[in-house]
Amino acid sequence: MPTSTPTLVSSPARVHFWSGPAPILVASVLWGSTGTAASFAPAGTSAAAIGSAGLALGGLLLYLTTRRRPGRRRSTAGTSAGDRWLLVLGAIAVAGYPVTFYPAVARTGVAMATVIALGSAPVFAGLLAWLTGQGRPSARWTAATLLAVSGCAVMVLGPTLGENRHQIDPLGVVLAACGGLTYAIYSMVGGRLIARGHDSGAVMGALFGGAALLVLPVVLGTGIHWLTTPRGAAVALHLAVFTTFLAYLLFGFGLRHTTVTTATTLTLAEPAVAALLGVTVVGERLPLLSWCGMGVLALSLVLLTRPARTE
Repeated sequence: MPTSTPTLVSSPARVHFWSGPAPILVASVLWGSTGTAASFAPAGTSAAAIGSAGLALGGLLLYLTTRRRPGRRRSTAGTSAGDRWLLVLGAIAVAGYPVTFYPAVARTGVAMATVIALGSAPVFAGLLAWLTGQGRPSARWTAATLLAVSGCAVMVLGPTLGENRHQIDPLGVVLAACGGLTYAIYSMVGGRLIARGHDSGAVMGALFGGAALLVLPVVLGTGIHWLTTPRGAAVALHLAVFTTFLAYLLFGFGLRHTTVTTATTLTLAEPAVAALLGVTVVGERLPLLSWCGMGVLALSLVLLTRPARTE
């Protein structure tokens, strides 16, 4: 079982559930609360402002709590020139996520934006791993990803296939796909830096601390009056503490023991959590087709996390 240097495409047989997939799945549960939490923001608040505020606060918290973090693995302080450029690329990608995904949600709806962004992310991750010479994705990953994307699509698009059909917004689709690409890029960057021996918390802190500075103009430019209201402050704190700070600490830890391609597929659990929260908290109703899609998604995650037999 590897404990320090995972590759981007490796054998699932060497991944221990509790040290790799489990933290990523818990992070996905936290990310799944994003849409429900954002729905409580004051009316008229910009979608980009909500996402950027959560990233700015959470990214700063990540940086401050991890920059001097002790541990056996080295921090990012002594990085090489190549690693520093990777950090810059990763920070830009992290900053790009809220300014593409949240506007996509506003244009296409939570369901459509989520399935496009999270459904495309594993595909982008597999292609990036292949193009950067990390190896071709395994057959198990390919099968599990196809199942997961299909199940996710059926689950979140089920309610729109009946009488409530609506026209698809092309720009919203492009923005959602860009969100999926940025997620795949910073996951790949984080995985590569962690594989080179850097502490996972320090890597996430550096990436999100840099991204916090990059999105700060968005927060200030869209107005901060909504943050002064009790509801606005509560939403921003939830996004900062739970869906950014805690979730990405767990995600970074999981990347130490899980391939990036596997990790991005595991995070497809997020739409299922979001759908369940919509039913239990917001009072939404899901058709039978959506429940079937959730079952297919669950099956794919079982396939992906089940230890492979060794001869």
